[in-house]
Amino acid sequence: MEDLWVYLATLVAIYYVISKSSKKKKENLPPSPFPSLPIVGHLHLFKEPIHRNLAKVADRYGPLVLLHMGGRRILVVSSPSAAEECLNQKDVQLANRPELVISEIFGYKSTSMIWAPYGELWRNLRRVTAQELLSIHRLQLLAGIRCEEVKFLLRRINNLLISGNNSNKGDWKTLNVKIQLFECVNNVMMRMIAGKRYYGEGIEETKEGSRFRRLFTLNEKMGEVTTIGDFFPALRLFSAWQEKNFRKVFKETDDFFQELMDQHRRRMEEVGESYDSNRDGSSMIEVLLSLQKTDPELYTDQMVKGLVLVMLLAGTDTSAATSEWAISLLINNPDVLKKAQNEIDEVVGHHRLIEESDMKDLVYLRCIIKETLRLYPVAPVLIRNSSKDKTLNVGGYQIPRDTMVLVNLWAIQNDPNVWEEPRKFMPERFHEDVVMNKPGGNICQNYKAMPFGVGRRICPGEGLATRMIGLVLGSVLQCFEWERVGKELVEMEECVGLTMPRANPLIAKCRPRQHNMINLFNA
Repeated sequence: MEDLWVYLATLVAIYYVISKSSKKKKENLPPSPFPSLPIVGHLHLFKEPIHRNLAKVADRYGPLVLLHMGGRRILVVSSPSAAEECLNQKDVQLANRPELVISEIFGYKSTSMIWAPYGELWRNLRRVTAQELLSIHRLQLLAGIRCEEVKFLLRRINNLLISGNNSNKGDWKTLNVKIQLFECVNNVMMRMIAGKRYYGEGIEETKEGSRFRRLFTLNEKMGEVTTIGDFFPALRLFSAWQEKNFRKVFKETDDFFQELMDQHRRRMEEVGESYDSNRDGSSMIEVLLSLQKTDPELYTDQMVKGLVLVMLLAGTDTSAATSEWAISLLINNPDVLKKAQNEIDEVVGHHRLIEESDMKDLVYLRCIIKETLRLYPVAPVLIRNSSKDKTLNVGGYQIPRDTMVLVNLWAIQNDPNVWEEPRKFMPERFHEDVVMNKPGGNICQNYKAMPFGVGRRICPGEGLATRMIGLVLGSVLQCFEWERVGKELVEMEECVGLTMPRANPLIAKCRPRQHNMINLFNA
């Protein structure tokens, strides 16, 4: 009897495999790994880190792979040509985002810029962001804030180096680099958004400040979480506790930013008609509230809160994490570090601090930033969703409607078939690209590197991020020497999630450079 059950189970399994295979051929679907288990599908392939494991799947099955997980189909894209077809030729058809629990809650029911479906609402949000918040003119008006906060960063590092009873100016000191970079970038973003800073020396401890710091930490954690209900709708009840926690954090965050808006609104009303939101240093909230007066139906409080929350979370992660990866790479490659410092000395000199306007002449520093973003893209996987109305043809295959599309940016930017020695840190590989100032934003060498995405969903904060990363990285290289804590190389393990910060904070040795820059950033 036992043998009979084994025989029947084997027949059922064979029938299942044959029927699935014939169905796939009939529908002309992309390759799909075996086995795809009943109900759970390819859940076993989604191991952390996802970008590395999906790259292994692509190595075996090709640049277009169709996976199943619960009730979702997932197309994994892992080559420059396939990415170009999806993000350029089929950009409109793939301009949507998947509907997730996190987008419903933290995306104001999928109405924020990151999660809004492609359409009039998204176009308005994109236009406001590009023209009013992140335009070249607006970034220039806010340049003073970035300059001041980088000086604060340099002073904090210097104060840490000279603290202690037996400290000499030339002593090496161990420093938690992550904390310094994060506090600097977060202060920049909050000053640009709301005219407030909550981190660092000289900050008066307030209830508002401690509340913000706690909420920011919680929001970072929430942004990297998916729930069982995202892939298995019938089981959403089992993640109710998780959703309840999401909603609690979101409610507190929403209340916090509503209070900030109300503060600005009252201040603007006190000033009256003479208030000018285009003055130097005017906060983004003030700009949006000024626009709210002209078109209250479009610039609702919810829209404003959604925009500033996206700006804060995305802007802080991008610049702080990339700067930390860059310093890690430079410490592991001291020859490259020295070459970068020599370039800064030649272009800027020792009589003044580096400025954002110097970046056009700091070719090697820009190459370092590009190579860092290639090796460690902040968002290793780009997320899109196909139309719910019709199927899509990609690479000669039929892609079913309402398919989640994952463009594995990390796999493309670290593919040995695309890049020579892809895991080696070689800023020189971008020299021609930087010198020629090739058009196309961050599109490098035919879709082989696109750290800020491509197409309609390209990150609108690329201009701000490159300014911030360049200024921070150039300043700390100009003013300080950096070295590994021990003889071993700095470990380069990345954290898992939708973003890719370091798994462990960078701890490094630091000391002032031989020439005296202290008076410049203490001025």
